[in-house]
Amino acid sequence: MSRITRRRFVGQSLAASAAVMAVPYIGRAQNPNGKLGVAVVGVKGRGGSHLDAFVGDSRTHVVFIADVDEYVGKSRAESVAKKQGFAPKVVRDMREAFEAPGVDIVSTATPNHWHALCGIWAMQAGKDVYIEKPVCHEIAEGSALIAAARKYKKICQVGTQCRSSKGIIEAFQFMKEGGIGEVKFARGLCYKRRKSIGPLGDYPVPAEVDFNLWSGPAPYTTPKVTRPQFHYDWHWQRHYGNGDLGNQGPHQTDIARWGLGIDQHPVSVISYGGRLGYQAERKDDNYVDAGDTANTEVSIYDYGDKCIVFETRGLSVKDSADEELNKLFQSTDENKIGVVFYGSEGYLAQVSYAHCIAYDKQMKVIKEFKGGEDHFRNFIDAAISRKVEDLRAEAREGHLSAAISHLGNISYYLGQDNKVSAEEARKVLSGVKSLDDNLATLDRTLKHLTDNGVDLKKYPISMGPLLAFDPEKEVFPESKEATALVSRTYREGFVCPKAAEV
Repeated sequence: MSRITRRRFVGQSLAASAAVMAVPYIGRAQNPNGKLGVAVVGVKGRGGSHLDAFVGDSRTHVVFIADVDEYVGKSRAESVAKKQGFAPKVVRDMREAFEAPGVDIVSTATPNHWHALCGIWAMQAGKDVYIEKPVCHEIAEGSALIAAARKYKKICQVGTQCRSSKGIIEAFQFMKEGGIGEVKFARGLCYKRRKSIGPLGDYPVPAEVDFNLWSGPAPYTTPKVTRPQFHYDWHWQRHYGNGDLGNQGPHQTDIARWGLGIDQHPVSVISYGGRLGYQAERKDDNYVDAGDTANTEVSIYDYGDKCIVFETRGLSVKDSADEELNKLFQSTDENKIGVVFYGSEGYLAQVSYAHCIAYDKQMKVIKEFKGGEDHFRNFIDAAISRKVEDLRAEAREGHLSAAISHLGNISYYLGQDNKVSAEEARKVLSGVKSLDDNLATLDRTLKHLTDNGVDLKKYPISMGPLLAFDPEKEVFPESKEATALVSRTYREGFVCPKAAEV
């Protein structure tokens, strides 16, 4: 499909509108039961959960599926039809759904590079939106989403579903009441095994995919696809994804910020790490993985009187030697996903999406908190009440948490070519303000790498710069190079507006 101009799009959407009217029970105006009409955009992976949620709620039904993969869209529509009694209309271009009658809600689980523009377009078309995490691919996009939600008075929920977890809500109330004493420091963990996504190369676009629409706000690359698996593995290429710091990370960065009561961006950040270990796995020193985001990354965020450290480990952490973390998570299993809060009188560990454990200073369990809740239902409640305050994960919350990931990656990307020895890394980190023991965290990270066969002399880690950040202006006052990475250059027809332009 050739690039769709706004004029051509409007003409097509009018034709689409007439076709959509044939679908039964579209929208509140046509539906005697008053159901909200939902368009789900991007349904290959997480989008399946979006479909299930809206089909399963008696107040909504799915009237549109938008997916640039024609096969995936039609397959999902058939599944939805069996559950709700009629098939949603399938389109490739999301804008056709936005302009059609009977669509009240847009829910998106596209690749990250589409999240913000999809949400802004939908709100400009008068829809409420549910946007998967991270709510944006760049920091400036998050501010634009907030501006759009305010200007158009729309309900905008972010898919950080832990905000609706009963167990976490109760654990944070316990912590707020002094359950583990004074708390100023949290450590987020994404110890999640990620094997190589395959060798860097030139691979075909699946025949069912419109690559122009798939690329959208991102560059139209040549060769088009440099990874073997087209779907999902975009997470590990920075044009489209944000690595695990921006994939799994926004859940944990959100929990860390929420639990510490932080309501702003950090004032500085520094990251170190690399995409390491796949040469050892493949037993090939010349092996080049198709990913260009870090699979091992530590980021330190200074908030003045509080601090967050986030650790990403994509290599094996089975039988990890991190004894304190093993005790807090009550596990030496391969994956550890969660957040640890360090209090003056104990610890609180969020060990799953709906489970927290409080400990005293001797690592004795004080109390456990369990239970989840439906995050989609919370969104629908707010869409009906029209009260932004009913949302558990409103746009600004999503922006502040996603920005933590983006800030960490900006430091890493700027230092990607700055290879340092262990001693050089210690020298840098000994001068970085933090409530963590920076050198102990570094030593644990280096041991993790050597335990996985990484020759640190042949493949040293990268050290990013320590960057001061202005939380209000969202710029790096001492680095034009870093400020340039707050946004990106967009393709014509897919420009995400700045906050002042929405």
